[in-house]
Amino acid sequence: MIKCVRALAAVLAIGALCAAPSQAFAQKSLSLLRDAEIENTLRKMGTPLWVAAGLEPSSIHLYLVKDNTLNAFVAGGKNIFFHTGLLLKVKRASELIGVIAHETGHIAGGHLARSAEAVENASTSALIGALLGGAIALSTGRADVGAVVFQGGTSVATSSLLQFSRTQESAADQAAVRFMNDAHETSKGLLDFLAVLGDQELLSPQYQDAYARTHPISRDRIDQLAVRAKASPYYDTPTPPELEEELHRMQAKLYAFLNRPASTMIVYKKSDTSIAARYARAIALYRKPDLENALVAVNALIADEPHNPYFLELKGQMLFENGRVKEAIAPYRASVSYAPNDAPLRVGLARSLIESEDPANLKPAIENLHAALRREPDDSFAWRQLAIAYGRDGQLGMSALAQAEEAALQRRVNDAIGLAEKAMRLLPKGSPAWLRAQDIKQSPPKRPQR
Repeated sequence: MIKCVRALAAVLAIGALCAAPSQAFAQKSLSLLRDAEIENTLRKMGTPLWVAAGLEPSSIHLYLVKDNTLNAFVAGGKNIFFHTGLLLKVKRASELIGVIAHETGHIAGGHLARSAEAVENASTSALIGALLGGAIALSTGRADVGAVVFQGGTSVATSSLLQFSRTQESAADQAAVRFMNDAHETSKGLLDFLAVLGDQELLSPQYQDAYARTHPISRDRIDQLAVRAKASPYYDTPTPPELEEELHRMQAKLYAFLNRPASTMIVYKKSDTSIAARYARAIALYRKPDLENALVAVNALIADEPHNPYFLELKGQMLFENGRVKEAIAPYRASVSYAPNDAPLRVGLARSLIESEDPANLKPAIENLHAALRREPDDSFAWRQLAIAYGRDGQLGMSALAQAEEAALQRRVNDAIGLAEKAMRLLPKGSPAWLRAQDIKQSPPKRPQR
């Protein structure tokens, strides 16, 4: 369910640097999405690689970019961005694992800092910080994969970065194979993925896939990678079937949310009785909208997998967005019971509790929002919901503080200071909440770079 956004500082993005200027890339907007199930699938694939790379898995942040081109990139330190086009087009989980390993190679190799120096030396028109300059709130609160949570301009690097980027790509390849070996993973998927793109080296930039433009690919690079990959004792190791199944479900969910329901029904035909296909059709029915048949479809999925938190979340979403708020509470609560560490699920439950208009539900909503914010303190949408819950519960000082937190994450400096001052007037002086409001007032957020 997509309804929250992390606050992001201005950053430099490796994968958004083109080898040569391209009008197609200039001023392109970026739309970020949230979905707990998809993020957890990617995290499950990436965690063994991050451990092998000596990185703390919890320090890696994953973002979904609503873009049908085939691309992935790292930005701002330990942030990996995946285009939905890439997630939909990979054929096997091993290919996606290979891409994650490659991007991890960029992080472990410190390429971001080196690219910052290269960009400065190349006198590019603007830093890619414009890509993520400041945090933008998700004002709609929509709970679907199509929710747009950020839009910002990107820039294009000059051609002088070409050789530097190729050096980085080769180093990231070698690191990726090493990480996959240490994790006992096959590197065949990465090799297959790059081999498909290799022929695009001869094409004009406007005809190349985005990944080929932002990750310079050459036959020499692929040949070098092949030697290293085929020497691995794990080259022929099959990917666990459960990861392949999770990939299929992720792709079905993305396709169903990002395409017209009629298209989903054509691609995922009724004769296909797999869980992934049924999942896609349930989402298509909900988006059609055909709530009653959608509920029949999702209830059948829950009957097959009663402990699946994401099927339960989908049912809660269907009910909530069709005005049946009180009925949505039970499936949301069940989803949280099976995945208590998933912050977006707790936010979904809290929102249904708040909108039930039952005063008895406000304190549980507040508890769930605090639990979510302990895991994702930069979720501005959760802070907004917390402000609403506190306000309806008559705790106006805490409501003002939550609003100040939201404003700070959005880089609304004057609002953050004003709301912090309001909170300080309403809260007991010297209390932890009062001290937090004082911190926001004395150290207001910096304005986003433009």
